[in-house]
Amino acid sequence: MKPNIVIIMADQLAPHFTGTYGHKVAKTPHMDALAARGMRFDAAYCNSPLCAPSRFSFMSGQLVSRIRAYDNASEFPASTPTFAHYLKLLGYHTCLSGKMHFVGPDQKHGFEDRVTTDIYPADFAWTPDWENPDERIDEFYHNMDPVKESGQGIATFQTDYDDEVGYEARRWMIERGRDQAAGDARPFALVASFMHPHDPYVAKPEFWDLYEDADIDLPHLPFDYDNADPLSKRILDGIEADKVPVDDADIIRSRRAYYANTTYFDSKVGEIIKTLEDMNALDNTIIIVTADHGDMLGERGLWYKMNFFEHSARVPMIFAGPGIAQGQAPNACSLVDLLPTLLDIAGGDSTMLAEDVDGRSLMPLARGERDDVDEAIGEYCGEMASSPIIMIRRGDYKYIHCDIDPPQLYNITSDPHEITNLVSDPDHAAIAAGFAEEINTKWDCKALHEDVVNTQRTRRIVNQAMVSDGPDAWDYNPPSDASQKYVRNHMHWTTAAARYRYPPYPDTK
Repeated sequence: MKPNIVIIMADQLAPHFTGTYGHKVAKTPHMDALAARGMRFDAAYCNSPLCAPSRFSFMSGQLVSRIRAYDNASEFPASTPTFAHYLKLLGYHTCLSGKMHFVGPDQKHGFEDRVTTDIYPADFAWTPDWENPDERIDEFYHNMDPVKESGQGIATFQTDYDDEVGYEARRWMIERGRDQAAGDARPFALVASFMHPHDPYVAKPEFWDLYEDADIDLPHLPFDYDNADPLSKRILDGIEADKVPVDDADIIRSRRAYYANTTYFDSKVGEIIKTLEDMNALDNTIIIVTADHGDMLGERGLWYKMNFFEHSARVPMIFAGPGIAQGQAPNACSLVDLLPTLLDIAGGDSTMLAEDVDGRSLMPLARGERDDVDEAIGEYCGEMASSPIIMIRRGDYKYIHCDIDPPQLYNITSDPHEITNLVSDPDHAAIAAGFAEEINTKWDCKALHEDVVNTQRTRRIVNQAMVSDGPDAWDYNPPSDASQKYVRNHMHWTTAAARYRYPPYPDTK
């Protein structure tokens, strides 16, 4: 019997800021419990430290440059196969509840069901402009307001959204339980994708009150504009951190809210697991918890993402369920590895792939077996970059390349805070040269830059036309037919009662 699959995705969650990965303040009991009985991946990365590109790579198993998923307004083509398509072909009933930041008229991308709208717009409005890199696009560029205005509140647009996402995910799973009780033998695959702990850093009081200011840690590396690398300076300028100073109180308040929102996300993980337990489905469900990217949270004076330092580029990745060993996997891996992993879980293999993918199955590692691959690749072509940025994490080392910036080389094992750039160290000259040659061979950064700029131009024109006479929205509206819900005149109420009761009478387990 094929296992059910439940993927629970956070937004902007750096593993460094979870109890699961050793943080001494952040409380994540449900993720901790999953890791205690499953496999924790200790070097998992996003493939682009920005929401939409990361998610498109996650869905397709392909790198940003292969599918032209450059930024938060890049279209995700309907012709690109996703793991949702493949799982459906393998007999799964699939569903998306929550955010995936799909851009374009296709808002399902293979999911049989989608039970919520998205939280962000689906058009081309958020297109960056590399031809005018010094201009801020105030409509969607980050600034320092989330830091200066951080704190607590009884509700935000994000808590409204995540409460809906969690409710609809649990409701959909129970409906699948009803279907299975009625004879539908299909396993289900659900992606529940939440917004937290993404900024704004505003937390509900019940989660805020779990923390005290005195316990909140300050960044390991402080703001130091003069000694920052060129990309960091561009980001600091872009988010206006160079103009809007923050003090320790701002940082502590923001971090406290972020930790509280991480615990809030963790509570959603717990609610989904509790539903699986109530359905007696937990033992036949593989659960994967991950995120689209991390958050610098004040490290180096940087906030949010958009770079390949560890707090921005790393993601949590936890597997638990049937066939999953207990332990920690040290190998570098990334979100593109999840498509072949899901095919492996579902009984498929590479022969059914319609397009080449850039990942490998992580199931050998999840089973506690040896994996000779120890690599993650990242590409960033979004706002504030001005030129493509390539990251290779292999073994102990991370190499970062950008045509307009000096290269960076770090030993992540001995220097986890990436303090010492080894690229000019004579003892590491051969390693740096090898990475540089690899990037020169595998990437044509000048051609990639030209394509990014060209797509930005065309998308801006299309967006101008779309909004010229009122917006032409691609935003997803979940279907709802009240005439078919609950008890209606075309059915006997006892029929509805029997359908909705779960588990069905007389099975009361």
